Amino acid sequence: MLNCQGLSKTIGSRSLFDSFSFTLNKGDRLGIIGANGTGKTTLLRILAGLDSSDSGKITLTKNIRIGYLGQREVFDDESAADVLYKNLRKVEPDPTEQKNRVHAILSRAEFSDPDSPVRILSGGWQKRLSVCRSLVVRPDILLMDEPTNHLDLEGILWLEKLLESSYPESPSAYILVSHDRLFLENLANRMLEISPVYPDGFFSVDGNYSTFLQRKEEFLGQQDELEARIANRARRESEWLQRGPKARTTKAKYRVDEAHRLHEELAQIKKRNRAKQTVKIDFNATDRKTKKLLEAQGLAKSFAGRRLFTDLDLVLSPGKRLGLLGPNGCGKSTLMKILAGAGNEDGLQPDQGDIKVAEGVKIVSFTQNREKLDLSATLRQALAPEGDTIIYRGRALHLVTWARKFLFTTEQLDTPVGNLSGGEQAKILIADLMRQPADILLLDEPTNDLDIPSLQVLEESLLEFPGAVVLVTHDRFLMNRVCDSVLGFGAKGRVTFFSDYEQWYSTLKKDEKKTGKTLQPNKETKKEKKQRGRLSYMDQREYDGMEENILRAEEEEQELLQFMDDPATATDPEKLSECWAKLENIRRTIQEMYTRWDELEAKKEEGAE
Repeated sequence: MLNCQGLSKTIGSRSLFDSFSFTLNKGDRLGIIGANGTGKTTLLRILAGLDSSDSGKITLTKNIRIGYLGQREVFDDESAADVLYKNLRKVEPDPTEQKNRVHAILSRAEFSDPDSPVRILSGGWQKRLSVCRSLVVRPDILLMDEPTNHLDLEGILWLEKLLESSYPESPSAYILVSHDRLFLENLANRMLEISPVYPDGFFSVDGNYSTFLQRKEEFLGQQDELEARIANRARRESEWLQRGPKARTTKAKYRVDEAHRLHEELAQIKKRNRAKQTVKIDFNATDRKTKKLLEAQGLAKSFAGRRLFTDLDLVLSPGKRLGLLGPNGCGKSTLMKILAGAGNEDGLQPDQGDIKVAEGVKIVSFTQNREKLDLSATLRQALAPEGDTIIYRGRALHLVTWARKFLFTTEQLDTPVGNLSGGEQAKILIADLMRQPADILLLDEPTNDLDIPSLQVLEESLLEFPGAVVLVTHDRFLMNRVCDSVLGFGAKGRVTFFSDYEQWYSTLKKDEKKTGKTLQPNKETKKEKKQRGRLSYMDQREYDGMEENILRAEEEEQELLQFMDDPATATDPEKLSECWAKLENIRRTIQEMYTRWDELEAKKEEGAE
């Protein structure tokens, strides 16, 4: 279906790939992986015709149609259905066929209102819409760049099912760039990694992700052995060359040339083997020996009349690694905020229940919200806010040494944070987390935008961390590897402990079989939908997002108060005045949100009477 020969691409002084060749046949599900910056996105854009290669040739079988799903899609101010119609009109002139296709795929994507404006959709639902837009034209080959980004676990399972099914929209072959290893495991039947550790710049294997890992380990082991063998031969030839002119007969010229060739080959193999360098992630633990770091009993929390969880008992001890599972909005982040504020009166409190924390326990949180990053600051300022030195595990480290732990170069230190990739920004947040000694780590989606090598290092670090870990992630591979138990959020505030993700998923599928419908823990029942009363679609969307918006605003208020308590701020009249103005605005916004919440509640109650 597709044949690429000798593709090369250079950006600036950096060569992404050189003489890159592969074919794609009907039925191929090719997964492409590689570290950030190796050219995966650029390759897909070249295949989609959105970018050009410096050299090489791409040949397509006659009448092959290519669909493209980018990482970040842009929408106009339009409805979900309009987005699809606009793309479909390019290839399908019949209005009746257009309508049938649009409504069929939106139904499969579980859109309840095709006329809903895109601007009010969450990131996850916009991603579903992007998938629909790429499939509605019925491409023969679909190119997908990080398709699971912004999808919750329910959305990822939906996408897997869609790609595995034989719907009319399903492509005959696809190329998938992803850091989601279980997604690759379930869908790919061919794997290709772009990396300078391989002689050709890439390594291809027929099989899924597990098969690829096995073959890769074998290949890299052979590379190490090859380096040792050539190093020994090169050493012997060097010794021979140093014996003096007696041995240098005309006949021995071939041996001289061979010695030089061996040294060149050895230099190349060493260069490839040294390219295996990975990010160094190692969390800073307090090594506390307390048996119970945190104990919670009977926790319950509701928002806007909806129970998020109830009757939750939880114990966190050193070495405990707990995963939280459930769709967006089920209460995972709310529970994380309650745990983060344990022992702090200013933190988010449960409606019911008690939390006891051992004396002096240090709780450190990682949130998926990157608004805390100052995009105008340089990488230097972000990594070491107090100068050119940071304190890590009680000792001083120079900024350059600290930056190298995360594979940042000296040349990048003066780059604005806003110009860095999503993966590089994620590493800045993890670097900040590592500097803080912790007994309990609360990690809310720490894997977003991290490449696979960084994910593997993160896994090992969490497994070695001696304290307790509570992890929210859509990366099922990471959860399976790290967590010794998971807490699943269900309907009506029901929470249940499972041994692992597989047990939770198996239970979910059994419930689907019993009820004949997908289990969606915090979706409304028919009775609840009826009780929504007079809320319009947009009002209901606003109502559903109230919890997260208010929590975010209150969190911002607390951060500003802490900043104002800093002596450096308190003694600066200009800064203090600016902070008071911001604080008044935030508090006014919070009050307005609570007032609006009351108005929506009243509407619902009025309609239910």
